[in-house]
Amino acid sequence: MSSPRVIRVLVADDEKGMRLGVSRSLRDVVIDVEHFTGEFHVEVIEAEDGDAAWSIISEDTPDIILLDHQMPGITGMELLARLNEQKVDALAIMITAYASLDMAVKATKQGAFDFLAKPFTPGELRTAIEKATRHLVLGREARRLAQEKRQLRFQFLSVLAHELKAPLGAVEGYLQLLSDGTAAADPETVQQMIDRSLLRVEGMRKLIYDLLDLTRIESGQKTRELVEVDLRELALLSIETMQPDADKRRINIALEAGDDILYYTDRSEMEIILNNLISNAVKYNRDGGSVRVTIGLSNDIIDIAVADTGIGMSEQDQKRLFGEFVRIKNSKTRKILGSGLGLSIMKRLTGVNEGKVSVISTEGEGSTFSVKLPYHANRNTGDNEV
Repeated sequence: MSSPRVIRVLVADDEKGMRLGVSRSLRDVVIDVEHFTGEFHVEVIEAEDGDAAWSIISEDTPDIILLDHQMPGITGMELLARLNEQKVDALAIMITAYASLDMAVKATKQGAFDFLAKPFTPGELRTAIEKATRHLVLGREARRLAQEKRQLRFQFLSVLAHELKAPLGAVEGYLQLLSDGTAAADPETVQQMIDRSLLRVEGMRKLIYDLLDLTRIESGQKTRELVEVDLRELALLSIETMQPDADKRRINIALEAGDDILYYTDRSEMEIILNNLISNAVKYNRDGGSVRVTIGLSNDIIDIAVADTGIGMSEQDQKRLFGEFVRIKNSKTRKILGSGLGLSIMKRLTGVNEGKVSVISTEGEGSTFSVKLPYHANRNTGDNEV
């Protein structure tokens, strides 16, 4: 069970009765904040003047500060100016018996969040604290998410640069050898360099196309055209696409599917899902192995399963498999090209269709990927964007 969340409120006022009144009014207050589970409990701290308040703020900054305008030593307005100058992460509410429009404007310019004129009722105080709490919590959450987004963007670009650096370096090295004439005397060597360069370029092109797909999905700009598609037909097209690569390695691909499994979805999304499943089953298979594609419908759930007799993977690798830029790297996968984005895109598109994807795998024996889709989940929804 998580510990209760606390909003620390500092009341800085030279009138003891005011401090006690605020403490009593807020003693049992709990606040609900939209999008957050659990309640926020209020804890009140007291300071008899501006100097004591600044000492508390400097040592352990509270969340909300109730500032009396007139106090011995540092006044409320001076304290407000300090909070603003030092960008203290707290919301200030001015309280004063000398309420006026000019005072409210001046306090707001200095960074005050709200203004309470004495005398105020316990209800007015609680309303002000609740409003400040919601503003503070949601603002902090927005900043946290923005920082997390910046960090993820940095990590994304770092991984992208890493993924592009190796193939670019390889192509550059081959071109330099061709340019200085080192390999010109051996046509076979020249052809090998050209073939390897083309293979690297193809890998980079695949990465770029996958990135574009992922960007369109993430931004919500991918337009969906919902139509009824024949899953057996789409699976046959995917198998046909991968058949040349499978034939080169004597990999047999078999399909078991009903003739009338029609699914209401975006055709391109389902093509991407099936292409990723079947291409991976071929790429990570052993020579002379097999791929079995099954598509079934039971209890309004469509089950697409692709089983291979390939290299398989460890339980640890399975847990991180659907992340972005995740590729299982070992001696068996070293020469297999890929962007590391295919399964991540497939999982997102499965989610768009309100489905789930899973994998069962054993090292050295093979893997089975399963996509389960609710048959009537997106029929006639009118939802045309990812």
